Amino acid sequence: MSKENYLKDLSEIKDLMNKSSRFFSLSGLSGILAGIYALIGATIAYYLVQSSGRKQLILDGKIFTYVLIDLAAVAILSIITAVILSHKKAKRNNESLWNGTSRRLLTAFLVPLVTGGIYILIKISSNHYGLTGSLMLIFYGLALVNASKYTIGNVKFLGYTEIVLGLICAMFPGYGFWFWIIGFGFMHIIYGSIVYLKDDKN
Repeated sequence: MSKENYLKDLSEIKDLMNKSSRFFSLSGLSGILAGIYALIGATIAYYLVQSSGRKQLILDGKIFTYVLIDLAAVAILSIITAVILSHKKAKRNNESLWNGTSRRLLTAFLVPLVTGGIYILIKISSNHYGLTGSLMLIFYGLALVNASKYTIGNVKFLGYTEIVLGLICAMFPGYGFWFWIIGFGFMHIIYGSIVYLKDDKN
């Protein structure tokens, strides 16, 4: 066997191992749309709070319930969009959307995310609102970094950015809403655009 053929075989083996251990069908367009949904949801939440005449949300108030519904709608729309567009991308790549790798990715993503969500709900139930935005960014960033080993490398950089934003937000708790907009809105749009231009269009 010639040296060229040997190196070619090694390259093919490396590619096969990489494809079997990483999920490549995350859609950049879904990231862009998730960012847009977040910006729309934040705008709605802002006007809901402003219309109430209060500077803070009250746990047992109707406005608080409306804001929770608003956030839930953003999350549900983002998930549905990600599943639909990632399914289309997987079909183009001749890849199954639901396989061992995607299951490991989902588990790695959900463990820190659900843990953070429960912790945030505990803090909110104790009327501790100040660091909610910071905690959401930090736990979401940790979830992305934890899941990044099963998918394309850009995800971990988004995760690091969310963590840094969350830590800075913790230093300025009064500006949590604006950090939330940057992290979940603009950063998703930037990340999604990079993935779309680099991978999806090809």
